[in-house]
Amino acid sequence: MDTKPTRRARLRQQTITEIKEAALKALAEAGPAGITLRGIARELGMTAAALYGYFDTRDQLISTLAADAYNELADSHEAALAALPHEETARRVRAVCDTFRAWSIKNPAAFRLIYGDGLPGFTPPEEVAAAARRCCMTVLDVVDGAWEHAPAALREGRADWSDFHESLSGPAREQFPHLSPQALGVSLRIWGRMYGPVALEVFGHLGQQINDPAEVYRREVDAIVEMLGISE
Repeated sequence: MDTKPTRRARLRQQTITEIKEAALKALAEAGPAGITLRGIARELGMTAAALYGYFDTRDQLISTLAADAYNELADSHEAALAALPHEETARRVRAVCDTFRAWSIKNPAAFRLIYGDGLPGFTPPEEVAAAARRCCMTVLDVVDGAWEHAPAALREGRADWSDFHESLSGPAREQFPHLSPQALGVSLRIWGRMYGPVALEVFGHLGQQINDPAEVYRREVDAIVEMLGISE
């Protein structure tokens, strides 16, 4: 059976891609308020009515962009981890950290959408939350690999599952049932150490302070590896 997409389906997908690109361009140029269906329609030479044939609302478009961004980042993380043996713990930690920075610098508008200002009145639907959890689970995955090597003081903290929202603790407990809530807490600490310098770099706050953001980030990753007690 021929499953090749029809010409009409290919043209529709091409238009959806162009709409997404125009929305990210508007975000990069004007922030969240720059994403309007009428403005995007005008940018693409379409009528607003025609655009509604692809996205019913601005929130639907934003949800699609956010889910795409999270899933693309998670795909990059998972591909980087799949290329490394599970026992090479330090390299796996570095792979997740380095992939995060590389993706963020390459996709500043998408980074701003999912990790930046936020959109007034926008509540992400479950498809976006599920995509975001994929990124969280890749960080927890590398913590899992390092956990038996971690210093006792790190492993024996006072975290409890009630400290975390069920939307995060539920998937963590399902995918890593042998880990303690302390491990999830450590994964969030690692996430914070990854996010901080990358956000400063992407939002342009380091240009007048340091000469080499990559070196600053490398040192932060070194500190993460050291915190986990991993030998290289």
